[in-house]
Amino acid sequence: MDNTENIEDRLAWEEISSEHIVRDEWIDFRRSAYRFPDGSVFEPFYSYSRRNYVVIVASDTEGRYLCVHQFRQGIKEVTTEFPAGGIERKDGKEYGSAKDLPSEDALAAAKRELREETGYESDEWEHLLTVPSNATIADNYAFIYRAANCRKVAGQSLDDTEFLNVSRYSAEEIEEMIAAGRFQQAVHIAAWLLSQR
Repeated sequence: MDNTENIEDRLAWEEISSEHIVRDEWIDFRRSAYRFPDGSVFEPFYSYSRRNYVVIVASDTEGRYLCVHQFRQGIKEVTTEFPAGGIERKDGKEYGSAKDLPSEDALAAAKRELREETGYESDEWEHLLTVPSNATIADNYAFIYRAANCRKVAGQSLDDTEFLNVSRYSAEEIEEMIAAGRFQQAVHIAAWLLSQR
């Protein structure tokens, strides 16, 4: 017997207040108070809202994987990761649940991001998983795709805040980077593992 619904009812927290600390075109950062299942109240809990995004595990016609190198201000390092980027919202904001307002189709966003960041295209796409980006503190989701037999069709077309280089790696090299802690994005590692099943 599946008692998941009963468990969720017993464990759910009730948000009783929420304050927007920073709410601009980029992020909605909130401070909230919650009532726990036992009736006690605790605060503050901090959370933020950002756009949903795509991650693309892309391989070219030689079976090499397309990766990008870019500076990530959170860890203050240049990372190696797969092409990725935000799913455009109709209101142009960088945050808000997809339930709030229709947004760009995730597959269309994946195709656009792959071409913009790497100059490559593919006709062979597979959706692998949609997963919360960071369920503890954020409300956005990562849509993970695999793109096979990618071919170079153009140069990069980067946003004003993007400064990145493209490299191609074998599967063994990616495995080595992950093991050595040099492939630093957790969702991208999950994307890799899913793509190899």
